[in-house]
Amino acid sequence: MLSRPADAECADVRVWPVPDVLAIFRLESADEIGFDVDLRELQGQARLDVLCWFLRAIGRRLGRPVVLTSEGDWERSHPVLGFDVESDEVVLLATPQVS
Repeated sequence: MLSRPADAECADVRVWPVPDVLAIFRLESADEIGFDVDLRELQGQARLDVLCWFLRAIGRRLGRPVVLTSEGDWERSHPVLGFDVESDEVVLLATPQVS
């Protein structure tokens, strides 16, 4: 199911962890999966809790860290949130911008 020619487009896998919250998964490489979420669907504490639950569920299942970066951060050099395997928690990775 996941095998494809090297030059083929990667199929998107759409997952709704809860109604009205969509995550779109893509195979980035043989050992990396990327996914997008629409932040407009994550307004309010209840929806933020859904995102944290989702990151935690993925990280626990894979036994690996899960990192959330901002749109366009292709190098993943500025992570915002992430699931930390050792602490079994979703943690803030970005430095808050205070003005």
